[in-house]
Amino acid sequence: MDKALQTMIDNMPEKTGKSLSEWKKVLKTKSFSKHSEAVNFLKKEHNVTHGFANTIVVLSKEENESPTDLVKNQYEGKENLLPIYESLLAVVKEFGKDVTITPKKSSVSIIRKKQFALIKPATKTRIDLGLKFKDKPTTDRLENSGPFGTMCTHRVKLSEANQVDSELKKWLKEAYENAD
Repeated sequence: MDKALQTMIDNMPEKTGKSLSEWKKVLKTKSFSKHSEAVNFLKKEHNVTHGFANTIVVLSKEENESPTDLVKNQYEGKENLLPIYESLLAVVKEFGKDVTITPKKSSVSIIRKKQFALIKPATKTRIDLGLKFKDKPTTDRLENSGPFGTMCTHRVKLSEANQVDSELKKWLKEAYENAD
């Protein structure tokens, strides 16, 4: 957690009258369909400044979605892609105990000391696997990273689990080994 955010959390009781956990309990008593509704509720009903209100709402949402929920939401309506996702996870888990799998809202980061792969359901029929290499040429299959920008250097488009083949496993292993 960054220092500014930690300072804000530490100062919350003094500045707002309640701790972050107390504010989370307040928010749980209501149901909001939009982020802005919860922020406005805290501002109007509890005289919380916008900065604190926004932080409280963001931090209360993060806790509500477990890693399992995040992955489930990514593949909602794209369940046909789950065998590809599961095949990729099986491969990276074999690399060692130093692999961290971190689900986010729209993708899953695969990290050693640094992120070396990113799994993202790109469409209803395709997963984009982002890989990070240093000075590796692109090929027809191992493309430029495209929409991943600087997070990854290359991308492989996957539409079937059998595409998680020996060539792809070799690339994953190489990206893993470079991420130490």
